[in-house]
Amino acid sequence: MSDLKLRFLSAIVLGPAVLGAAYLGGWPFFAVVLLAGILFLSEWLTMTGSSQFGRQAITGYGTLIIAAVLFAVGQGAASIVAVVVGSLIAYGLAGFSRTGRWAAEGVVYSGFAVYALLAARAGDTGLVFVFFLLVVVWATDIFAYFTGRALGGPKLWQSVSPNKTWSGALGGLLSAVGLGVGLVYVSGHSGLLGWGLLAAVLSVVSQGGDLLESAIKRRFNVKDSSGLIPGHGGIMDRVDGLVAAAILAAALGLLAGGTTLDPIMGLGLG
Repeated sequence: MSDLKLRFLSAIVLGPAVLGAAYLGGWPFFAVVLLAGILFLSEWLTMTGSSQFGRQAITGYGTLIIAAVLFAVGQGAASIVAVVVGSLIAYGLAGFSRTGRWAAEGVVYSGFAVYALLAARAGDTGLVFVFFLLVVVWATDIFAYFTGRALGGPKLWQSVSPNKTWSGALGGLLSAVGLGVGLVYVSGHSGLLGWGLLAAVLSVVSQGGDLLESAIKRRFNVKDSSGLIPGHGGIMDRVDGLVAAAILAAALGLLAGGTTLDPIMGLGLG
């Protein structure tokens, strides 16, 4: 319970700050996303055996900054290319080693996350969509935790995350769909079925992102990505699901005909 209280207090401080930046958009949101991306990459590098201040790390941080600035000045395609090029440079600077491969993958993951989150706030539906994304991911996380503790049952993937259950996963999914659609309805948007289906997909992917980080931590025998956030661990521990969901949403939007500056437009949400 003491750990739960600590997590609650941290959430009270960080939650409004994130929501405020999302509401304001522009440079406040840009700054929060970029800072989170850099911290995410720093924790990834530390977990996977790279120095936070080595050549591949500096290259990675620089890549995130360049990609974010390119998006901010209206160069969406160049932002994506910068992430790919930066990851390859980081891999080369690490001598194409196994550690270097992990570093390059971290640059790709964090770089695409920065791009996807900035893109989520762009366009006519940007404000609603970014709040929808946050609600879906947070509802998934919160209700999966409490539903799983209350109902228990078969484990979701015991070898990777022994505390997660199928009941928790289903509870998180249903809550995410209900609250996500509820937010969209209150905001006055139409096409609730489409939003609901998207909420379900993003909820599943969010849980997949959580499991992915758990697998990486087990691979490197790490409990938390860092101790940055009291009761929560590190930035990676808090945004693993959000990152996965945002990247998928941007990818689906691009595949459906969205632009690199507004991929969400391609999803055809009302």
